[in-house]
Amino acid sequence: MTKITVAKGDGIGPEIMDATLEIILKAGAQIEIEEIEVGEKVYLAGNTSGIANESWDTIRRNKIFLKAPITTPQGGGYKSLNVTTRKFLGLYSNVRPCVSLHPFVKTKHPVMDIVIIRENEEDLYAGIEHQQTDEVVQCLKLISRPGCEKIVRYAFEYAKQQNRKKVTCFTKDNIMKQTDGLFHQVFDEIAKEYPEIENEHWIIDIGAAKMADTPEYFDVIVMPNLYGDVLSDVAAQITGSVGLAGSANIGEECAMFEAIHGSAPRRAGQNMANPSGLLQGAIMMLNHIGQTAIAEKVQNAWLKTLEDGMHTYDIFKEGTSKEKLGTKEFAQAVISNLGELPKIFKPVVYSNNSALNLPKYKRKPAADKKLVGVDIFVHWSASNPNELADKIKTMESNGIKLTMITNRGIKVWPDGFKETFCTDHWRCRFKPSENSAMDKTTIVELLNSAMKENIDVIKTENLYEFDGKAGYSLGQGQ
Repeated sequence: MTKITVAKGDGIGPEIMDATLEIILKAGAQIEIEEIEVGEKVYLAGNTSGIANESWDTIRRNKIFLKAPITTPQGGGYKSLNVTTRKFLGLYSNVRPCVSLHPFVKTKHPVMDIVIIRENEEDLYAGIEHQQTDEVVQCLKLISRPGCEKIVRYAFEYAKQQNRKKVTCFTKDNIMKQTDGLFHQVFDEIAKEYPEIENEHWIIDIGAAKMADTPEYFDVIVMPNLYGDVLSDVAAQITGSVGLAGSANIGEECAMFEAIHGSAPRRAGQNMANPSGLLQGAIMMLNHIGQTAIAEKVQNAWLKTLEDGMHTYDIFKEGTSKEKLGTKEFAQAVISNLGELPKIFKPVVYSNNSALNLPKYKRKPAADKKLVGVDIFVHWSASNPNELADKIKTMESNGIKLTMITNRGIKVWPDGFKETFCTDHWRCRFKPSENSAMDKTTIVELLNSAMKENIDVIKTENLYEFDGKAGYSLGQGQ
């Protein structure tokens, strides 16, 4: 018997959760349920996180969390509970199987069967944003070696467990050479440990186009957080419906399982919602806690129900479907098929799954880190970079020289183009001349000079070399 935490959520959440729990319990799931309340009511009661402290205690104690969709109120500084939960609990891996259900669910891709594995904790979803000038805001993209190693290794171990043949990596490292470049580099390193599994890398834009056009080309795809979030929804939709997809969020200690769709408040209380997405999440949960025979029974019964043409309104199609069912009636149809196998779909077999082999991350030896410059960002309203350069050069001293100014990443000094449009946000790069060196005291001196010249410094970024390799990007056009 495994104790799990359940949250019924908002909108259609309570209806689809009741249906899902009834199905898996009738199938023989050995679970004990401890329910908590999260979401809209908690937010509107004044808790901006959407969850009470005692509910966190319950989730952390039970380790397994089955969650229905929730509603995050608009405005008011409310943070996404999904993102918060993933990060608080270290749920670094988001797993979304996307399988077409042709001919019973309409799709242009009848043989699609891919799994998207998305890094779940970092990237732009760190949510670190600042307004820096009148015209410019920033969002920090944070990619870590531990984050890359954990998600890439998970993807290969998942492929190995599921007898998948290929793992594909999507990044945009032709542009973001440091952040996405690290993800790609780690992928190549870890791929060498799995010679039996084919590996490849695609630039995200053409990779996404290929996936949307020819998804059968792919098997397992691993991506940083933002790309994975977008493309997992695309992949689910082109199978036929986002409403049929579930996801697992896996960490070293805890795991959360859910549907990938939202709370659909317009359909709440109407006994119309399709519980299939949450049911798929629950099936992944049963596999995770070792109740694979029950997971197998539920999945095959669900496939048999779809084959029988017993469909909810969202996938009902005249000529293919036989009966339009409500949420409760669909659950009963699945229950009536428990123990049955599909005849058109290939029956699933989970019982031979072994546990994933996921070693804890081992920190690498520290690199030789050397300070080699500083980028000083300034707020300056005029648009002539040559005028700014003349002003900034007054900060130079002791062999520390202004070497470049960029605006939105593009080099505008020296030798900028008059056609380049500039905002009020400028990056001014200082580096020591050949016979000079710099330390953090030098940076303080530069900032003091800026204050004396009434230069509005909004941030600085130190420039480092790690084992002799530049840890920063060049300016575009440099």
